[in-house]
Amino acid sequence: MKQKSNFILLSFIISLIATLGSLFFSEVMQFVPCTMCWYQRIFMYPLVLIFLINLLYPDDKIYKYTFVLITIGLLFSIYHNLLMFGIISEDMVPCVQGIPCSTVYINWFGFITIPFLSFIAYFLLFILQIQIYKNTKGK
Repeated sequence: MKQKSNFILLSFIISLIATLGSLFFSEVMQFVPCTMCWYQRIFMYPLVLIFLINLLYPDDKIYKYTFVLITIGLLFSIYHNLLMFGIISEDMVPCVQGIPCSTVYINWFGFITIPFLSFIAYFLLFILQIQIYKNTKGK
C-alpha cells in the first residue's frame, strides 16, 4: 500500500513538472506550441488533477482513469519524436497551419527537445501506472 502511494505521488510530481514546464515554455519563454504539442498537453493536464485527487482520496482503480490518457499522450509523443528525428516525413504531420511540428526551440545535448521531454514524462508515467496496477493486483 505504501509503495502504491509512492508511485502515485511520483506520478503526480512528474505530471505537475510536465504541465508547469509546458506552461513555462509557452508563457515565459514565448515558444508557440505546435498542433502536436497541444495534443500532448490535452492528455497531460488532467493527469495532475487526477493524481492530486487520488492522493487526497485514494482509489485502488486509479490506473483505470489514467492509463488511457497516458497511453494516448505517449503515442502522440512517440509520433512527434519520430517526426523530430526525421524518421517520419513532414508530409505526414497534422501541423498544416501555424508553427511547424518540426520546429526546434531547445536542443540540449544534441537530442533533448521539448517533444523528447514530453516522451520521457509520458514513458515514466506509463511505467508507474503498470507498477500501480501490479501492486493493486497483488492484493
